Amino acid sequence: MADVMLMKEIEDKALLLGIDLSSIDLDSIHLPPGDNCGIPSDDDVDQEENLEFDSGFGNIIVVDNLPVVPKEKFEKLVTVVRKIYSQIGAIKEDGLWMPVDPATEKSLGYCFIEYNTPQEAELAKEKTQGYKLDRSHIFSVSMFDDFDRFMKVPDEWAPPPNKEYAPGENLQQWLTDAKARDQFVIRAGSDTEVLWNDAKLLKPDPVYKRAFWTESFVQWSPLGTYLATVHRQGAAVWGGATTFNRLMRYAHPQVKLIDFSPGEKYLVTYSSHEPSNPRDANRVVINIFDVRTGKVMRDFKGSADDFAIGGTGGVTGVSWPVFKWSGGRDDKYFARMGKNVLSVYETETFSLVDKKSLKVENIMDFSWSPTDPIISLFVPETGGGNQPARVSLVQIPSKEELRQKLLFNVSDCKMYWQSNGEYLAVNVDRYTKTKKSTFTGFELFRIKERDIPIEVLELENKNDKIIAFAWEPKGHRFAVIHGDNPKPDISIYSMRTAQNTGRVSKLTTLKGKQANALFWSPAGRFIVLAGLKGFNGLLEFYNVDELETMANTEHFYATDVEWDPTGRYVATAVTSVHEMENGFNIWSFNGKHLYRILKDHFFQFLWRPRPASFLTAEKEEEIAKNLKKYSKKYEAEDQDVSLLLSEQEREKRRVLKEDWDKWANEWKLLHEEEKLERENLRDGEASDEEEEYEAKDIEVEEVVDVTKEILQVEEY
Repeated sequence: MADVMLMKEIEDKALLLGIDLSSIDLDSIHLPPGDNCGIPSDDDVDQEENLEFDSGFGNIIVVDNLPVVPKEKFEKLVTVVRKIYSQIGAIKEDGLWMPVDPATEKSLGYCFIEYNTPQEAELAKEKTQGYKLDRSHIFSVSMFDDFDRFMKVPDEWAPPPNKEYAPGENLQQWLTDAKARDQFVIRAGSDTEVLWNDAKLLKPDPVYKRAFWTESFVQWSPLGTYLATVHRQGAAVWGGATTFNRLMRYAHPQVKLIDFSPGEKYLVTYSSHEPSNPRDANRVVINIFDVRTGKVMRDFKGSADDFAIGGTGGVTGVSWPVFKWSGGRDDKYFARMGKNVLSVYETETFSLVDKKSLKVENIMDFSWSPTDPIISLFVPETGGGNQPARVSLVQIPSKEELRQKLLFNVSDCKMYWQSNGEYLAVNVDRYTKTKKSTFTGFELFRIKERDIPIEVLELENKNDKIIAFAWEPKGHRFAVIHGDNPKPDISIYSMRTAQNTGRVSKLTTLKGKQANALFWSPAGRFIVLAGLKGFNGLLEFYNVDELETMANTEHFYATDVEWDPTGRYVATAVTSVHEMENGFNIWSFNGKHLYRILKDHFFQFLWRPRPASFLTAEKEEEIAKNLKKYSKKYEAEDQDVSLLLSEQEREKRRVLKEDWDKWANEWKLLHEEEKLERENLRDGEASDEEEEYEAKDIEVEEVVDVTKEILQVEEY
């Protein structure tokens, strides 16, 4: 019967498509062998992998160590247990079953509880494991699915089989590119592509392309070793010497966000699940994986309200990143902010430092130094202004307070660390005496100097609104956009100059610039002043050393600006938030437009990060002094590329000329074919030359209109 129904569907589909099935020999069609018809899938499981699958009872828990009670007390015990567990989630109808010994009619000391969702069951296990009902009865809670795994444990231990060592690929192979090019990844439509930026040839050079590589977004690891993709089943990282192979999977159903530690040792994944009761908050699950092994080092679970503090962005009310990592590449500490506490964890045991959180009443924000285990934290005013706000620097793991600054009449506060951890800028908005308006200033901490001196910087116009702030990477300068749109001012300051080594000094103020974002080169010295969104993509390339504009240009509708990791090139992109002009432009550091690529439904552009150079500062300085000696080799290569481009340009012009000559010859042939027809139209005149004809003026009288009017004559 099923075969008949299937054939009926095939016939209906063929009729719809206009296909005559009688003309097709179905027996001659042979599919490739195997269930997958010979088409491998990334989700296919290797036979060597010993994966465990859900048994379908993930929403059931087993509660052990209950009192053993007779028939008379049975209902009372059920009521007590139901009351405890119904506070955590909705128990299904007839979802609590407590077995009874038929011989004694007494309970057996355990029960089964079935929730609507596995997330509620996991929360119940987490919340009530070790729950003390009385002195003699402490709950032991397990997931029902765990028993199947427990039963598979062999009675005798056997050592795991040894696997032969297989050398891995060089995941840093891309850094050895002979042309010293950088890679970037783009997402457009269903395709994700990795490409070289071949700026000399004025085009990208493809590396790897894949359709449906990710279901959400892609993300490079901080040192550029891995490319992470996001899927319904979890996340995955990819890399390789010459292509991109999947290196590891991280199982986390419905994962929405990911974050790497600075040294790429750990991957944090986040998911949010809707509760069965609409009045309850979303259930949040956060896992921290070891990147290389895929092992879960620590997980955190709770409601969305438990993770709603800290971070600058996120989903469903949860700030992201929930955990912030300490600076440097050792990945030794990470921290999160809670209500009146700052919890700092160390990665050796993934437990709290000193086994307790740091109590900080009303903590509002915190951030790590990019290089040292130092935390800056902000606490707002309390007690109606009687207790002033403060910014504190705390050393980890000692939790010693290195420096504190009290702040009065504070409306808002933002903290900006310089990339080398030498300076901390605190942008403070303060209320005026009337409390009707605010004014802005900066508290500048010199972290590396003795006793950490603090300097106050006030703008010339205190009422100016701060639109953007950015430190020069690895430098001592910073830029501020301040004032009112559409033409705010941009001021550039230095923390040290030849005249004032220990005082902040203003270098210049650029008046009336249509900019709302600042983008420093990773190498410093150059900055892009960008007008994004409402400013339609205006770009100014500025040399801070010379205090002069190198180029003024625009990328209409630009939504993103990103420097490559070497500071040689800048990418500007228009993503799919705009329906038109989707794609990206590549510019030189001084604002020269190199090439443009248009892509429909363009979603992402990300340069591949580079790890820090192993050269010492002295060696880099020596190379800079002897740059001419090193540049001879590259000048010769540039000349070869220039000749190649010239040859390509000549070839392009030759093709265009051939196309023109072909069109002109076709027109001449058509003109000759129509010669007889033109003669007939000219009453037998053969020549097509206008000079051989005599122009004559001929007068033609033509009645344009005739009207008839009757005039009445009056008699006298």
